Amino acid sequence: MNNILVPYDFDPQTDLAFDQAIHLARHTKSSITLLYVHEQQGFLSSLFSQEQNEEMLEKISDQMDAVAANMSFRSGVDISVRLEVGRVYSVIVDVAGETGAEFIVMGTRSFESSARDSNRMAGANTSRVIRAAHCPVITIGGRTHYDGCRTILLPLDHHAETGQKVKWAIKLAGIYGAQVRVVGAMSMEQKERVREKIRRQVVSVHDQIKNAGIGCEAEVLEVQAAEKDIVASLLNYAQSKGDIDLIIIMTQQESAIVEFFVDSSAQEFIRRSDIPVMSVVPKESAGKISGE
Repeated sequence: MNNILVPYDFDPQTDLAFDQAIHLARHTKSSITLLYVHEQQGFLSSLFSQEQNEEMLEKISDQMDAVAANMSFRSGVDISVRLEVGRVYSVIVDVAGETGAEFIVMGTRSFESSARDSNRMAGANTSRVIRAAHCPVITIGGRTHYDGCRTILLPLDHHAETGQKVKWAIKLAGIYGAQVRVVGAMSMEQKERVREKIRRQVVSVHDQIKNAGIGCEAEVLEVQAAEKDIVASLLNYAQSKGDIDLIIIMTQQESAIVEFFVDSSAQEFIRRSDIPVMSVVPKESAGKISGE
């Protein structure tokens, strides 16, 4: 049976991530591992004695068991619970590898050290999980979501790793019975050779998806502003369509650029999107910070 890992900390955002993972598990006939990570070096832990910490962990374990049992009964999905101690992002990545998780589904505003940190970017732990995981990470940033997936948005640029996210779009569209909307976004600032490359790529990807038997529409989005505004334009586009329930992005434009965090465009998608975002790391980049 496939497995989906859901990091959980009782925050409402992780409840929404849990709900989305349930929908995915039903469609993929997967089990779910619900993971709570206790950071022993965290500020709150330092306020309590060892005995108090152990008592707190026992209570958390009981609450996790209750949450999992209730959701399993309601959904029919097999749900197991893990409670681990350590660095949040390292434990999440390690448990995902240990359980053979096909997806990690997590809230974007949880697991962070401060609201300022998570507002400034996707959050240090979220970014590190996305970059180091060997499987796609679906981040949940909005407050309400559709039960399932009607349309997948596949933004394209002129970089080389697009093929990996196209394969995932085809796979997930097949799982959900969804269609794919391919959008090539370009700004007036870009050179014409880059713009032409994007146009050709849109046509090529559209044909590839259609040939896989998946419903697909394609268009080119002209952004009358700087390249940095493309993400905002794509998110506005997605919201205006009303039926887009998942956005698939690559986390790095070039695999060697970023050492610890995903690139700025991916950060903006994850931070600003109310629609779930699935981040796919170029294969040669995944796992570089495991064991830090």
